[in-house]
Amino acid sequence: MESKITQVAGHDVHYWEGGEGLPVLMLHGVGPGTSIMGNFGPVLEPLIEHCHLFAADLIGFGESGRKAAPPYFDVELWVEQALSMIEEVLPPGPCGVAGHSMGGALALKTASRCDRVRCVLTSSTVGSAYALNDALDGFWTLPKTPEALKESMLKMVGSTAALTEEMIDQRWDLLQTQGYAAYFGEMFAPPRQQYLDAGILIPEGLASISAKVVMLHGRVDQPCPAADTTMVLAKALPTADIQLLGHCGHNLPRERSEEYLSAAIKLFGTESQT
Repeated sequence: MESKITQVAGHDVHYWEGGEGLPVLMLHGVGPGTSIMGNFGPVLEPLIEHCHLFAADLIGFGESGRKAAPPYFDVELWVEQALSMIEEVLPPGPCGVAGHSMGGALALKTASRCDRVRCVLTSSTVGSAYALNDALDGFWTLPKTPEALKESMLKMVGSTAALTEEMIDQRWDLLQTQGYAAYFGEMFAPPRQQYLDAGILIPEGLASISAKVVMLHGRVDQPCPAADTTMVLAKALPTADIQLLGHCGHNLPRERSEEYLSAAIKLFGTESQT
């Protein structure tokens, strides 16, 4: 994969590109220290064997630029980023979008506004109206120590074995970058219910999605329980395929990489041949 930079609304947007086949834009979730590599690291290289991947850091995250003024939590800007990349960075023609957590809501919002999107893969998505729980509130609270970060991240996985020291160190190192902690402290300032609500998809938006949708979710996802999120959205997406993964928490692409890759390759690889 090749590291690249493009411009969206005056912001640098970093993304990784590689592979051939159906162009697929990947969007990560949101939280202090989150990035495209943080969410999808183990599956990116295998995926470029099957599709033309564009794996982006959202504005404000990873190696992308930050907003100069609040609000820093800006769902509409992130949707604009996705739409702009489809129009200006991805090759012409049909494409796919894959999104994790809040990135899943962004993927669905993007598909509702762009008829070039032929297929969507969500993992651990949000997008429905539900009450912020302690696990998500804790994850969106800026950690003051590596131990506090580890404690919040433990609630993101189904098994402690799925959380490695490398994952914790990678996220903690990002938070130590100059100005990064202050930026995220303000981005996720309480009350945090407002950030979850910003990702809600209205029925009309869901009804306008013509793309094939596949939704993956862990059965023991604490911050974004499947019963409150994917299964609610699925009622408005009657043709969507739903897969619930046992003993899997929120960090699905890392916890269950093989199952994630199987679903992604089947969806995006098949579409590239049609």
